Amino acid sequence: MLIIAPFYLAAQNGLTDEKNKVIQSLESEQAQWSETAQKIWNYAELGYQETKSSALLIEHLAGAGFKVDEAVAGMPTAFVASYGEGHPVIGILAEFDALPGVSQEAVPYRKERKDCASGHACGHHLFGTGSTAAAIAVKKWLQQNNITGTIRLYGTPAEEGGSGKVYMVREGLFDDVDAVLHWHPGSSNNASAASCLAIKSALFKFHGVSAHAAGAPWRGRSALDGVEAMNDMINLMREHVPDMTRIHYVITSGGEAPNVVPEYAEVNYYVRHPEMKVVHEIFERMVKAAEGAALGTGTSLDYEVTGGSYNLLPNETLAQEMYKNLEQIGGVKYDDAELAFARELIKSYPETDVDLGAAANVGPFIVTDQAYPYSTDVGDVSWIVPTTGLGAATWVPGTGAHSWQAVAAGGTTIGKKGMMVAAKTIACTAIDLFRNPSIVEKAKIELAERQGKSFKYEALIGDGPPNLNYRDK
Repeated sequence: MLIIAPFYLAAQNGLTDEKNKVIQSLESEQAQWSETAQKIWNYAELGYQETKSSALLIEHLAGAGFKVDEAVAGMPTAFVASYGEGHPVIGILAEFDALPGVSQEAVPYRKERKDCASGHACGHHLFGTGSTAAAIAVKKWLQQNNITGTIRLYGTPAEEGGSGKVYMVREGLFDDVDAVLHWHPGSSNNASAASCLAIKSALFKFHGVSAHAAGAPWRGRSALDGVEAMNDMINLMREHVPDMTRIHYVITSGGEAPNVVPEYAEVNYYVRHPEMKVVHEIFERMVKAAEGAALGTGTSLDYEVTGGSYNLLPNETLAQEMYKNLEQIGGVKYDDAELAFARELIKSYPETDVDLGAAANVGPFIVTDQAYPYSTDVGDVSWIVPTTGLGAATWVPGTGAHSWQAVAAGGTTIGKKGMMVAAKTIACTAIDLFRNPSIVEKAKIELAERQGKSFKYEALIGDGPPNLNYRDK
């Protein structure tokens, strides 16, 4: 069993006695949760394929007395685990999918794993485990103090492009929830009220006619020509889209051999913007460009929406409560071995003047309308239920997400320490919400104001089923 010495003394910074007890309980279980996170790091399962990761978290929750509903919203690896009864209902989000093509050992230099082609470059092994630890800690607190209310852990698969939470929102699984808490691995500690980019993604599939590229090219109609024509038009369109729009693509299928006119070709597109309405409008223009490309090249087209999520809707009321707890709990302090790992790792960065002590600090509380340049399916949840989250320093300062450096740190004690910061912060914030229902009511009022009177939820993914095979290629 992996043994990690506690790195934080709970009885400090003005935390209440009951919060200190919950924190001490989590610290006593740190080795167990570190071992769980390491197992999921080793599994490195892709979106909708997280069978072992999901089962491991369910095992913990069921063993702790949660009622678990599995395979919800048409997704085999999605689940909802509940304990208690009545309101408030406090939800906690848990992710556990990895990314393809970012295989890495837990070492401070580039070294791919021989046994696995994917990796937890976004730290979701820590996300799922830390959230589960927090939910169980809150369950124990509810039970010990005879508190009325419900704690609910949402096991949410395929965040990386699969939009798992969106299907759960669409299914109504958050309709009775009063507040939602979440977190994400990162290279710093923060809990501000901010937004991100809405996103929609799709596979555009062109169908042509194969022929010998030298002997009878006039008989062929190149599906790859359709893809390239679409790409040309989208690249021209970039000048004529609103500021902050982001469009990216990759050709996922372009033919089999140069001397065969491609009968089939495929391109995967993402479009992002701070407002989901703009994303929807730009996506419709992209579809027209694809249809024009097919018409001009004599090919046919169909497309498949693979994901889509709203921008995050900040909730300052909840964010302030979470920030207070994070500030009291503090960040991550490295021991000598972790410092040595970090110093070696930053040699791979373009700039090596990194303050490694920043992992121990908590950033200032910020309320901003600026959208951070990333997307998450937490966005849809935040438009339905008052939602807030934090970032915890699970990576060496200066590390970017979706990198081999993030995978490496996430497989070490550095990642596990940051995970426990998040688990403690979420648990303490949940206690505040159970103890002070007025916070939840204030958060709901803020949500309604930010939604606007005319808001009606419509998922960007449409009404189709989850694309469970989107990672099969």
